[in-house]
Amino acid sequence: MKQVHLRVDDELYNELNACSAMTEQTMQDCVREAVAYYVSDIKKKKKSQTEKQFTFIDLFAGIGGMRIAFDRAGGQCVYSNEWNKYSQQTYFANFGDQPEGDITKVDAKDIPDHDILVAGFPCQPFSIAGVSKKNSMGRATGFEDKTQGTLFFDVCRILKEKRPKAFMLENVKNLCSHDKGRTFKVIQESLDELGYEVFFDILDGQNYVPQHRERILIVGFDRERYGKDIGFDFALTPKEPKPVMRDILDRDVDAKYTLSDKLWIYLQNYAAKHKAAGNGFGYGIAPLDGVSRTISARYYKDGSEILIAQEGKNPRRLTPRECARLQGFPDTFKIPVSDTQAYQQFGNSVVVPLMENVAKLIVSKIAILEEKETGELQRKVI
Repeated sequence: MKQVHLRVDDELYNELNACSAMTEQTMQDCVREAVAYYVSDIKKKKKSQTEKQFTFIDLFAGIGGMRIAFDRAGGQCVYSNEWNKYSQQTYFANFGDQPEGDITKVDAKDIPDHDILVAGFPCQPFSIAGVSKKNSMGRATGFEDKTQGTLFFDVCRILKEKRPKAFMLENVKNLCSHDKGRTFKVIQESLDELGYEVFFDILDGQNYVPQHRERILIVGFDRERYGKDIGFDFALTPKEPKPVMRDILDRDVDAKYTLSDKLWIYLQNYAAKHKAAGNGFGYGIAPLDGVSRTISARYYKDGSEILIAQEGKNPRRLTPRECARLQGFPDTFKIPVSDTQAYQQFGNSVVVPLMENVAKLIVSKIAILEEKETGELQRKVI
């Protein structure tokens, strides 16, 4: 972190002070955010859209896994939104764009026109772990969760206002079964009522990275533009040879990532207790020539779901860089935050090469639909 000492006149100081109180941020955070927006705006004005095949927006952007995927598919991001300030920091460090904050306060009319809407809307209300935690606290889940579950409807209002050619949404696989399927039915009906032909599938990232990570992807194409005769197949091209854990590991790792005796004893006892009770809970030693369990946002707590065995020592957790690789991020991806924040960010992110594969399928499908639409218009003219 670098420091910049800034002098401002009284009027601007008062404005910053008011902004600080209104947003419940420190004045330092307000100034940083303002500078980040300014730099982002300057860069956007210099970018040429003519060099890109299509435009897209990145909602619930996290640290930009989806952005990398759609950038690689030939797109240009014209708008991003992410409320978490630490994720915003990582996003800005890597893309030079400052994501806008609370999506619920954004007027859909103010969002730039775009070809594809991309959103990994919050999964906590639908995930198995998230539902269990909220049930134990007596809190609502799914669309009854007024702080997160209804954020899907912010996606809907943007689709309605901007009518992009297509969209791709990502969530946990449990979305299909939550509330006996009623949650997913509402999602499907909402998208259908907006005039989109919807396709979905549960895909596993282990064909692209050494991690068993199942996620549901929901893809839609605009029926008002392309008609009802639309088909889409998640025909993926797995990476060859299939990645294994040793591919992502560093040779020399700081001793701070090795579990302490106290934590290692606790994890062993915890696993033994649940095994005796007939449960499958416990730590996981990742096979070097295989794939790991799913990394989660809680990885920072003890790393128990993915541990690396060490000869003559306690196991160790993955480093943040190894977590990045486990999700398919390139080694050039900057990690400007603490280890704790990095673990949460990568645990919440997506398998980048899998998303890239699907992004290219969507772009290819749009090209086919556009060609068909052009042909039909020409025949009508003749």
